[in-house]
Amino acid sequence: METPARRKRRWPRIVLWAMGSLAALLLAAAVAGVLWLRTVARAALPQLDGQIRVAGLSAPVTVQRDAHGVPHIEAARQEDLWLAQGYVTAQDRLWQMDLYRRFAQGGLAEILGPALLKRDEAQRVLEIRNTAQRIYAQLDPADRARLDAYARGVNLFIAQHEDRLPPEFRLLAYRPRPWSGVDSVSVGLMMVQDLDTHWMDKLSRGRIASRLHDPRLEADLYPVGSWRDRPPTGEVRYKGPKTPVPMPAEDDDDDTEVASAAGAAGNGRPAGAETQTLLARLGLPQCDGCVPGSNEWVVAGAHTAGGKPLLSNDMHLSLTAPNIWYMADLRAPGFHAAGVTLPGLPFVIAGHNEHVAWGFTALMGDVQDLYEEKLDGKGHYQGADGAWRPLQVDRETIHVRGRGDVSFTVQLTDHGPLLNPMLEHETRPIALKWTLYDPALHEIPLYAMDAAGNWKEFAEALSAWCWPTQNVVYSDDQGHIAYHAVGQIPARAAGLAGVPIADAAHEWHGYIPFDNLPGVMDPPSGFLATANARVTTEKSRYPLTLDWVSPYRVQRIYKALEGRDGLTREDMLAVQTDIYSEVDQELGQRFAYAILHTPGVDGQLRQAAALLRAWDGRLTTNSAAASLVTETRRALWPMILKPKLGTLAEDYHWEESSFAEEEMIMRGKQEWLPPGYRNWNALLTDAVRHALEEGNAPADVARWRYGNWHTIDVEHPLAPFLPLLSRVAGTGPQPMSGDTTTVKQVGRSFGPSQRFTMDWSNIDASTENIVLGESGNPLSPYYRDQWSDWYDGTTFALPFTPPAVAAQTRHTLRLTP
Repeated sequence: METPARRKRRWPRIVLWAMGSLAALLLAAAVAGVLWLRTVARAALPQLDGQIRVAGLSAPVTVQRDAHGVPHIEAARQEDLWLAQGYVTAQDRLWQMDLYRRFAQGGLAEILGPALLKRDEAQRVLEIRNTAQRIYAQLDPADRARLDAYARGVNLFIAQHEDRLPPEFRLLAYRPRPWSGVDSVSVGLMMVQDLDTHWMDKLSRGRIASRLHDPRLEADLYPVGSWRDRPPTGEVRYKGPKTPVPMPAEDDDDDTEVASAAGAAGNGRPAGAETQTLLARLGLPQCDGCVPGSNEWVVAGAHTAGGKPLLSNDMHLSLTAPNIWYMADLRAPGFHAAGVTLPGLPFVIAGHNEHVAWGFTALMGDVQDLYEEKLDGKGHYQGADGAWRPLQVDRETIHVRGRGDVSFTVQLTDHGPLLNPMLEHETRPIALKWTLYDPALHEIPLYAMDAAGNWKEFAEALSAWCWPTQNVVYSDDQGHIAYHAVGQIPARAAGLAGVPIADAAHEWHGYIPFDNLPGVMDPPSGFLATANARVTTEKSRYPLTLDWVSPYRVQRIYKALEGRDGLTREDMLAVQTDIYSEVDQELGQRFAYAILHTPGVDGQLRQAAALLRAWDGRLTTNSAAASLVTETRRALWPMILKPKLGTLAEDYHWEESSFAEEEMIMRGKQEWLPPGYRNWNALLTDAVRHALEEGNAPADVARWRYGNWHTIDVEHPLAPFLPLLSRVAGTGPQPMSGDTTTVKQVGRSFGPSQRFTMDWSNIDASTENIVLGESGNPLSPYYRDQWSDWYDGTTFALPFTPPAVAAQTRHTLRLTP
């Protein structure tokens, strides 16, 4: 008989055995899950060679894949080309396409559960799905037919692969519904929303202006352009300081203006609490300086080694796996274009054809206004003419995985939808007016741009462009270069409004004519560039926005390229990957000066000053000075703002906040010096001290390497829900050089989404690469094969002519009727 003592000794063994068994079961389950996922992913890999019968084709279509898996699609008829583009894109990106349409239309909670309900509600309030339906119905019949052909190709792929869908469908246990032309328009509107949404800044500015009660202080926080601007028309916007303001003498400890006017707002600094909530809900970048924008420039042949124009473009967007862009080469009688496409939408978005090339950056045009509406509490609102009208009511139902449907109503005035369901702390009825809602606007001229043969045809297509507002640079095989701003921007007789409107004077009166938007062709300088900064001048007839992006990137591009001759593709890539920041370097000098002129600093601060004084301004991953400057900016900005704004400091968001901070610091504005500091030297020294503490800097500051904490992490959209995918499908955190003031503009999950250079002296040597690869399947050899080129700052040629394509073909697939 077992004694109590022996039974007591057995319990630890039983517990250990149970825990070991449980761990073994969990390990076995994890291994089984990985094996299952690999099996499903392998089964979903597309057929790249041989022949596939595709109903609806009138003739065979050839799909040649090059060394990077880029499809070069050739069809005998254009209708077959669009069908094949839809089919081939679905081969590589079907789940991403479904995710994009759900994102745009407010259908994510149906597959991902309650965590996405707020985002879906926001999309329904913004009327994106209803607007897409309206635009599709109003499209030119020829454009609508092209969207329909693309949709047929997607649906044929789905029908043929119901048992071999991408693994995400299997993981989430659902099937995609049929694709439609409305879905394609919705995906396009997702990009419009990403690039043209700025209404949150007007909301936060209204609150901050009320708190400041001082127009001068408000103007300091909300600058409109700067003396650093380089408008592509070549005109100087206004006169300002172009030479350094002298440092104070060493025995001068007052607040004299200091150094050259240079500086930068904290890269990666989170936006304000409420603003950040809205940015997250709308899927927009949440770090200050991470502007959905881009770089672009074009150089005339007189300044290039090949004697023909060079055009470069890198578009800065949020980065996910797979990439937002899908590279393709599309060819049929009367049409041949190559570049990046948007999965879910036919045509080439940015790239070139046989005669013209083009690139985009965000113009930042003001196409949204907020209106404080008057409601009677009985379902009516007061119009601008004083008459009372019934609110329009849209009833929405959102399907939510794991719980019941959620139904609610969206109310609309003649301005647009009332945003209050997504504004948790707003008591005023706020309506959004947006050019997207204008029933007179419905053109998507991508086909006309892709097919244009010269500037006249291309400009005619641009004149029909509705949204988003963009800067477009152009070059052609005849040696011409050009720039034009595009998009329908409201004409406002009472001027632009930076805050919610509460009067009838700020109604819109049509749109700015295309010919009155900034534009230039073949400038004497032979060089044009934009990077989201101000493009208007004092001579411009119409203002376009109040909210330009800080000018540092475009200024650096001009300094790096303007006036040089013999430029090559390699020179273009060197600028695209440039990580020098003049403003960071000069601001570092200012911090060093402050430390050296503040009594009683310790050895660590003196070492920091020495590192800053010796720094070359390049934000390399092994730079300690880059850590010092970046983290000091992060610490300093709240120290300046909170004494005047209190908790509203966290709500401040302005695209040109970098320049606002530069002016305050480098000019030593006394009105912004916080209480308790004798002068700006004391404040800046204290900011460096805070940066060292909050950034956990080592005692030896020289070891505080930038890349140890400044990283980039490209994740799969499902990684927050299924962490295992981050190891399989993402990059993981990687050291990253540069910041948001460098031409290579980067954040943790933000940066150049592609890099393109068109060389008209050798069309087949023109280069293009995206971030990861063409495929959305982690087991594909084309899932991550471009990552090293993107990360290391190299690139490769995208073949275009038939002989060049044939020389690089690795797979050939025939789609037959």
